[in-house]
Amino acid sequence: MQKLIIHGSSSDSQLLVGENFENFRNYLPAHKQIIVLTDDKVNSIYGGSFIGFPTVVIGQSEKVKTLETIDAIIEQLITFKAGRGSFLLAVGGGIVCDVGGFVASIYQRGIRFGFISTTLLSQVDASVGGKNGVNHRGFKNMIGVFNQPDFVICDPNMLKTLSQDDLSCGFAEIVKHTLIADANMFNWLEQNVNKAISLEPEAIEKLVFNSVAIKAAIVNKDEKEQGERRKLNLGHTYGHAVEKVMHLSHGKAVSLGLVVAAKLSMKRGLLDKPSYDRIVNLLQKLNLPVEIMGNKQEILEALTMDKKREGNSIHFILMKGIGAVAIESIGIDELKQISL
Repeated sequence: MQKLIIHGSSSDSQLLVGENFENFRNYLPAHKQIIVLTDDKVNSIYGGSFIGFPTVVIGQSEKVKTLETIDAIIEQLITFKAGRGSFLLAVGGGIVCDVGGFVASIYQRGIRFGFISTTLLSQVDASVGGKNGVNHRGFKNMIGVFNQPDFVICDPNMLKTLSQDDLSCGFAEIVKHTLIADANMFNWLEQNVNKAISLEPEAIEKLVFNSVAIKAAIVNKDEKEQGERRKLNLGHTYGHAVEKVMHLSHGKAVSLGLVVAAKLSMKRGLLDKPSYDRIVNLLQKLNLPVEIMGNKQEILEALTMDKKREGNSIHFILMKGIGAVAIESIGIDELKQISL
């Protein structure tokens, strides 16, 4: 097991990569009421490990990431007589972690919480960093807070129950992290892509830890996205719009967003054609899409609601080769000229 610490403004967060999730009791606060939040699929597989804890079960799709779901969870917390001394343990993927962190942050002005991350996507991204939020009228994470969990357990063995599609979604975020800050890991993933896809234990723990380390280092510099943390939005600006319009999974949408960012980077002279080709080829080997088949005009319209927009431009993350990025202002008109 490897540990990392994120130093939040109000508390620190332990990231435990390679820990067996069955050891979760070692990280719970003593003498507290523990309430479990999970989804129906995770509950059917791992529910037996949480017998004896009051449990709230929600659905799995993005459709449950709403204020209506938050209201329903709060009603159950009240039924369980949860107080400010209670602790919420969210067990699941990105949706459960987002919803759980948000609920814990607002219930009775805030209770402590922790995550057991069950998907590759949440282990390398969604459960790490302290962003907790819900969607509003289809727009991603429009309502939310910054608040760090006490701990995040990332058990690679839990990934064995995932579909290939779910794994691909996580790999999109792994590629993103290498493009932001680690050219050597990008090279390693190119050479070991089959080991990654087959979840070879050493390979997957290496990739998860590297991604978490990159994200933790950035969050420690800029917890609330005033500057440096914007780099983590690589592929997400266009990706969120694609996700809303085309109803793709988050990882597939991010893959398309990475291709758009690579094309813009190449157009501005920051990325050469061989590097662009390497990025596209790696995404394809990881079973991720690189071409948009939906309504591109609708996607551009969705971009106008992006949280990073200022006037007629958007803070966009571009690639300075592989392993480094730049935060630049891109006009909406320039984005319209990019095709996939």
